[in-house]
Amino acid sequence: MLKAVSENERMKDKVQLTLRVSFYASLLSLLFGFICLFLLQITIVVPYVFFLFAIVNIVNIRAYKSHRNLTLAFNIISITGLACALVITLYTEGINSAFIFVMAVVVFAGYVSTQRYGRIYLYITILIVVLIYVQDSSTFSLTQNVVPPESQRMFSFLSVLFSIYILGGVLGKNLLKAHHNLYKSKQEIEERIKEKETLLREVHHRVKNNLQTVSSLLNLQSRTLDDDQVKDLIRSSQNRVISMAMVHEMLYMRDDLSKIEYRSYVKELSDYLLKSLKGVDHKIQLAIDIPDISLGIDTAIPLGLLINEAITNSLKYGILNDESGLISIRLLREDENNFILQIGDDGRGFSDSINHKTTKSLGLKLIHNLTRQLNGTVTKDQIKKGTHYIIRFREVSEQDYFHSIP
Repeated sequence: MLKAVSENERMKDKVQLTLRVSFYASLLSLLFGFICLFLLQITIVVPYVFFLFAIVNIVNIRAYKSHRNLTLAFNIISITGLACALVITLYTEGINSAFIFVMAVVVFAGYVSTQRYGRIYLYITILIVVLIYVQDSSTFSLTQNVVPPESQRMFSFLSVLFSIYILGGVLGKNLLKAHHNLYKSKQEIEERIKEKETLLREVHHRVKNNLQTVSSLLNLQSRTLDDDQVKDLIRSSQNRVISMAMVHEMLYMRDDLSKIEYRSYVKELSDYLLKSLKGVDHKIQLAIDIPDISLGIDTAIPLGLLINEAITNSLKYGILNDESGLISIRLLREDENNFILQIGDDGRGFSDSINHKTTKSLGLKLIHNLTRQLNGTVTKDQIKKGTHYIIRFREVSEQDYFHSIP
């Protein structure tokens, strides 16, 4: 959206620049035409070409307000200017005419518009100058000088002034103004981006704090209970909340507010679950093999919940009491949007007859349902000792994320 705003600002400045140059060029052409006709006594072709250029430009400006095609308006100005400059040059001593420098103005204006048009008008102008020189040197020269001898120095002087004023006073001044407007717009857009980043960072920070508050409330609630089974359920819910809070915490601490570096997240989540469920002096090893992969929040949260359930099941049912064991987590990228998660433990495992449809275990159901939310598939690795899952999934979009978990 911000890019679209920037493009609109650039287009608006380009339109204003083109119309201003066309308007001032028309006024100067009218003035130069009257000077040629009444002061310099040039009565053949030259003043009338100036008048023609001014009229065409004024009509072009009026027409633009109807068709709104800037490219068409610019090319009409440029082609008319090039043609009129050529005619005036041919009737004011050809290659020796000071008015030939006006053609450089057309080239410069072309580069102001786009590099492509500037290059086209550059080649055309070079060709025209070469042809003027060649025919001027031949015996069949088409050039002539209709300027009276006593007015030639003044005409050359005014031609140079005309070129300089159009190039510097009109094009240069308006180009500088357009550049200033673009720079100002760029600063404003950057300030808006910073404001939105600050706001988004604050949102993630507050969400994290709210989730931690929920976790603390669950913890307080569990202390008032005597039923170990209910305490266990509340602790599982608390860990799920913490796994989501960690995502938001990592997002507001990073420069990139859209993605988190997933290896550090999995390491922090795994360490938290080990301490929470097994204490500080546990005998369980973690083997985490995750390359430099960053995931968006819509993928990071359901995948984090999935990893939370898998590790929790391993610590509760796979590696019992104070037993030693190994929990391995491996995340691979198949292509840009598709990934493979291999997660499991070398504990006791469970029977193949138990699955998410037959069991009452919420953790196992969540693993399968979260995999579906990630548009993936889950299979149990039968070869390895313990319980191991191979989960193929893809990075999900925002609308996929908000689908409810069945």
